[in-house]
Amino acid sequence: MTGSTTTGTPTATGRVLVADDDDAIRRSLERGLRLSGFTVLLAEDGPGTLELATREAPDVLVLDVSMPGLTGTEVCRSLRARGDETPVLMLSALDELADRVAGLQAGADDYLVKPFALEELVLRLQALLRRRPAPDQTNTRQADVLRAGPLVIDPATRQAHQDGIELHLTRREFELLVQLVRNAGIVLTRDQLLDRVWGYDFEVRTDAVDTFISYLRRKLEERGQPRLIHTVRGVGFVLRLPETPRFHPRSGS
Repeated sequence: MTGSTTTGTPTATGRVLVADDDDAIRRSLERGLRLSGFTVLLAEDGPGTLELATREAPDVLVLDVSMPGLTGTEVCRSLRARGDETPVLMLSALDELADRVAGLQAGADDYLVKPFALEELVLRLQALLRRRPAPDQTNTRQADVLRAGPLVIDPATRQAHQDGIELHLTRREFELLVQLVRNAGIVLTRDQLLDRVWGYDFEVRTDAVDTFISYLRRKLEERGQPRLIHTVRGVGFVLRLPETPRFHPRSGS
């Protein structure tokens, strides 16, 4: 982690659980995040992280990819398996690409590569806190069900179906698909998606959008369906419905 620059009036009041087996990193993050207004909980291994997350119910988690006992990926997968949708930010070394990808597939929301600036971590945590799932979404109206070609998405139940078959999506994949369906035919830039899905309304270095688009495409096309999400080079992504074949009657005999 590079030097901290966050000063002034604290703007974040959430409870963040920081899990890292490096004592120096834990102490540095604890100090910096407390000065930024967070209440900080600390864990040094996977089992301790799960126990603390269960007992203290933090608002957001910062998980190191490589931890003893259980990796950050395994911790995230365990949380998601029991229905815990607390936002998760993964920390990883530059050479841990496969582990980062596994963490995102397990349900993590984004990641930071070490070393990083404390200010960027604080901004991302504040955004994740603003966008954390509402505890009760049962009052969403039926009229809010979204439809686009073979896709039917119900934000109230957080279910998505394609050709009548349910899609099993992570929270970020679901939210990304919602944005693309709401704006079908409209090209959305990476910055727009980072703002609308992650809440990152500031400049951020991440390939999370491209990574999640890749996962989403794989799930939408796993049964040989035509491509729905298209890349517009240098701009962003767009959901386009496949054209319906037209019938051209022959001229009279």
